[in-house]
Amino acid sequence: MAVTVEADSLAAADPLTGIREALARVRQPTANARGMPNATYVDPRYFDIERRLIMAPGWACVGFVSDVDQPGYAKPISLMGLPLVILCDRQGEIGVFHNVCSHRGMRLVREAGPVGRSLRCPYHSWTYGLDGRLRGTAHIGGVGQHRLAGFPCERFGLRRVRSAVWMGLIFVNLSGDAPSLETHLDGLTRRWSQFVGDGLSMLRADRGGGALRLEAHCNWKLAMENYCEAYHLPTVHPALNRYSRLQDHYDIVGEDNFVGQGCRAYNAAEVAGTRLPRFPEWPSDRPHHAEYVALFPNVCLGLQADHAFAVVLEPVAHDRTLEHLRLFYVGDEALGHHYSAHREATLASWRRVFEEDLDAVEGLQLGRQSPAFEGGIFSPVMDTPTHQFHRWVACQLSQPV
Repeated sequence: MAVTVEADSLAAADPLTGIREALARVRQPTANARGMPNATYVDPRYFDIERRLIMAPGWACVGFVSDVDQPGYAKPISLMGLPLVILCDRQGEIGVFHNVCSHRGMRLVREAGPVGRSLRCPYHSWTYGLDGRLRGTAHIGGVGQHRLAGFPCERFGLRRVRSAVWMGLIFVNLSGDAPSLETHLDGLTRRWSQFVGDGLSMLRADRGGGALRLEAHCNWKLAMENYCEAYHLPTVHPALNRYSRLQDHYDIVGEDNFVGQGCRAYNAAEVAGTRLPRFPEWPSDRPHHAEYVALFPNVCLGLQADHAFAVVLEPVAHDRTLEHLRLFYVGDEALGHHYSAHREATLASWRRVFEEDLDAVEGLQLGRQSPAFEGGIFSPVMDTPTHQFHRWVACQLSQPV
């Protein structure tokens, strides 16, 4: 007997059906627009949808090269519930694979660490090379029979995920059909060439103490939105506002996949007494310029004359996000003992800033529970970058599921 499903039932099963009108309002000009509807922040049904429609089609960031750049090293990760593993092979090349055994779907790698030359499934001991190829099929033909005539091992290796590296960050394209990462980043790299030329290749990760992990009890989008603008500086970051004042900021808008703010008077080095090596091509007439870019979908970047940083947002649940910060300095010399105090001061200053943001984004998450609020409005003067992020998200969610 055939099974039929009523159209109304299908609509009810699709949580996007009820918000498509709201998404259209998000895409209006800034002065007339409304923000993303509450449901996309507080309803867990949207979590999987956002992975498929927001994370999968483009380039999402999943980690840092400095965490996995030892040959024979593996690090399991999760991209909105999807189990992946980053592998560094014997030649030092980094690859990303689905972290599941082809045999019965068991998670292969449970924790980060060296794995030698192969991965061994903890369920039935099938093994895979660091290139993903199926190498061993323990007892597949019976006890002690590790080969089976006619079984095509070459067809059942690990599923590779398209990946690429830029500025010490690892990106993946789950759909496999996005334009190249170089194309994706073209607008940003051209913009930043005015400050550093080709100098981003000089950046070195601070492995000793340039890392920070924060847990934010909020939807990942709120962390991105907060980073898009400087409007909240005087209220949320009074100390930062003393050396990077709101009135010294300008908006970065107009690109398809990033927005943010810049500052013409960032002078934390003088405030903290730090003297770190600088980019050799940094314009001498703009020594205190800095730019802070939200690169869609989930990376927050900062560029200053003497260092850079990246914050990778890891959505764990619809109301929980991990923020992974890494600091990068200019050249090998900057990582030497002579500059250790300066690096510590830099990390301390950014730790304060991002910890102050936690209370803000968690308050926003709580506010999204209220029926008295439904998306909010935007200042056409102060909120343009934030609205552009909302509009980008709305456009992604307006695609067919």
